[in-house]
Amino acid sequence: MRSARLELALQSGALVLPAAGDIVVLRPRAGDDLSALPKDRVVVKTGFKPDHDYFTAQGYRTEGVAVVAIVCVPRAKSEARALMAEAIGADLIVVDGQKTDGVETLLKDCKALGLSVGEALSKAHGKLAVVKPGPALAEWAARPVIVEGGFQTLPAVFSADGPDRGSVLLADALPAKLGARVADLGAGWGYLSRAILTREGVKELDLVEAEAEALACAKVNIPDPRAKFHWVDATSFKPARFWDSVVMNPPFHTVREADTGLGLAFIKAAQRGLSPSGSLWMVANRHLPYDKLLVTLFKQVEEVGGDKAFRVTRASYPIRAR
Repeated sequence: MRSARLELALQSGALVLPAAGDIVVLRPRAGDDLSALPKDRVVVKTGFKPDHDYFTAQGYRTEGVAVVAIVCVPRAKSEARALMAEAIGADLIVVDGQKTDGVETLLKDCKALGLSVGEALSKAHGKLAVVKPGPALAEWAARPVIVEGGFQTLPAVFSADGPDRGSVLLADALPAKLGARVADLGAGWGYLSRAILTREGVKELDLVEAEAEALACAKVNIPDPRAKFHWVDATSFKPARFWDSVVMNPPFHTVREADTGLGLAFIKAAQRGLSPSGSLWMVANRHLPYDKLLVTLFKQVEEVGGDKAFRVTRASYPIRAR
């Protein structure tokens, strides 16, 4: 979809690339086809580790100074605006995205900001337009906010306005002791990690998070020498030594659509990383089909908390394949 609009813009002359300089693509998603662009000039910048790894595996650079910035419009309005502000130093900005992700609203907001916006090309249920950057974009820069509990967040991270209900329920259900080595898979900006570190006997805590901005907030929120921060896809992370406990509120969305496979992959990663006597402490929406997998991976599975919408589960003694 993205490649079709880029090809149309280049062929029609709506987008004319300068003869030299880096073309920085901001926040493309794994699977996006950037082949319409000259690869030797393309720089991919994204804070989401799976997407970062996808493009680096294809040989794309990740550092450069933008002459042209291509903003791949995300679903969150605040994140889209922050990306526009990030592109302020480019000679021109190409705004590209799906209508369902708000590309039309973003282009209207650019006009309202007083920016020059070229004619939008429509194709593959999306739009692409060239925007001339201006100083007014600085108004849209992402700025940290302080939420309940004194935590710092950024507008585009998950649950930026404060701890989500599921995480609160999970924190309340955690036992007095979790063991010496603990992991927070999908740690976000650190709400559950702070709760973990209040438990007796915790000596090491691995905060595993795929979103760089969320992890940057966690580093501010968790100034504890026991905390180790890992920018990595939690579903593929392997600890140096087994954990005694894993705590997690796993995501179950990839962009817009619900993806139960993502939560299932988190559960498998937790099971692989736990010691033979270890326990997984997890919260999830009640409608998600995680129980069937849990009982195949753990000897003991029990509900230990929650409410009408969320279930807090403890799964203990991982079953090792023979």
